[in-house]
Amino acid sequence: MDQVEIFKALSNKARLQILHWLKDPEYHFPEQKENGFEHGVCVGQIHQKSGLTQSTVSEYLTSLQRAGLVTSTRAGQWTYYKRNEEAFAALSELIQKEI
Repeated sequence: MDQVEIFKALSNKARLQILHWLKDPEYHFPEQKENGFEHGVCVGQIHQKSGLTQSTVSEYLTSLQRAGLVTSTRAGQWTYYKRNEEAFAALSELIQKEI
């Protein structure tokens, strides 16, 4: 767990918002409900909800993935993202014990 990468990723309001949305994808992305959330949320849905450019959303998701806070799954031409809850548990433990 690279603490610096994690805190850099968390230092952006839009990235925090994306993590918030991914915490409860059924609520925040109801239009994807019929396809399910087994692999996570489609990057296109995140892009549409955020109002940011596709390249900015991709950059933000890459930053979150590099920090280990999200995972991605490729299915055909689509990429899906979900939170890495184990990373959040480890981060919580780190903050409680070391910071």
